[in-house]
Amino acid sequence: MKYTLTVAALLALSFALPAHAGSLNNGSWQPSGCGLVPDAPTIDGGNIDAYNKSIAAINAWQQKSREYFECLIKEANTDNSIIADHANQAQAKYRDSVEKIGAEAEAAKKKLDKD
Repeated sequence: MKYTLTVAALLALSFALPAHAGSLNNGSWQPSGCGLVPDAPTIDGGNIDAYNKSIAAINAWQQKSREYFECLIKEANTDNSIIADHANQAQAKYRDSVEKIGAEAEAAKKKLDKD
């Protein structure tokens, strides 16, 4: 009964989560819904006004970067969870198959030993 509830919970979870969050190409994973990594601004020390504008650009960049990387982490965690769930389900299916085959082999052996 406990196993059935676990499988049911995992199946429900797999439908609740998106199919995948990021994409894996040639060994490089990229988030799919976070946009582009914001380019870092440069400091313009030519004069006070230019410097102040540079600092404002840095503050905006930091906020955009924080949002991007929070999104990246969320997508990575989602993908990791989906991968782990699928691997666990595959392992459980394999264990069930091994147990079933073992039980069938044992039953056949007992039957042959009686004959």
